[in-house]
Amino acid sequence: MKNSVKYKYILFDLDGTLSESAPGIRYSLEKTCEKFGVGGIDFSDYTKYVGPPLLNTFENLCKLDRKLWDDAFNAYVGFYENKGILMNKAYDGIELVLKELKDNGVKLAVCSSKLEVNAEKVVKIIGLDKYFDEICGSNREGTRKDKKDLIPYAIEKLGGSADNAVMIGDTFFDAKGAEQCGVDFIACNYGYGDNSEMLKYNPAGIANKPSDILDLLKQ
Repeated sequence: MKNSVKYKYILFDLDGTLSESAPGIRYSLEKTCEKFGVGGIDFSDYTKYVGPPLLNTFENLCKLDRKLWDDAFNAYVGFYENKGILMNKAYDGIELVLKELKDNGVKLAVCSSKLEVNAEKVVKIIGLDKYFDEICGSNREGTRKDKKDLIPYAIEKLGGSADNAVMIGDTFFDAKGAEQCGVDFIACNYGYGDNSEMLKYNPAGIANKPSDILDLLKQ
């Protein structure tokens, strides 16, 4: 594949694309809901809360009163940082994908709605930090939580431009953000998202397993 990658700047979502992260996220949400007296929530469907910004999950799944969001956010971060984050593991085969891309001289960034400091920790925990030029995530102020904001931020950090970039992810949040930012999108069907929702955004390709990503990035 040497010198045959069609993009210069490649952005990877984290949860469900690089990392099998659902168990840690579920644990942290369950503990947060327990702390705030919210019960009876079915967390068995990962697609409902792996991928969306955390505040969306508080509103749509947890049904938390808006005035509790700040405290719930801090509680979730505490549960996640103390235990949930350690439950992450890299998808089988994804490291070989990243290694080959780096050997081709492209620039790589993580582009996640997870807090940037936690995204950095996760990428290190799963042993993939050496492959990324930048790790980009959301901030505590909430002004950089959607992919439409994160994608330009990541491209700028890489020193690139949208016309030479691609977003790789597993949810419609990634797909929609890519469309809004004018970059190509590759859908990871092995993650936690709904494939039918991603298809609505006409992805440039669909990866059913990590190794498929390399074929989809060839010239």
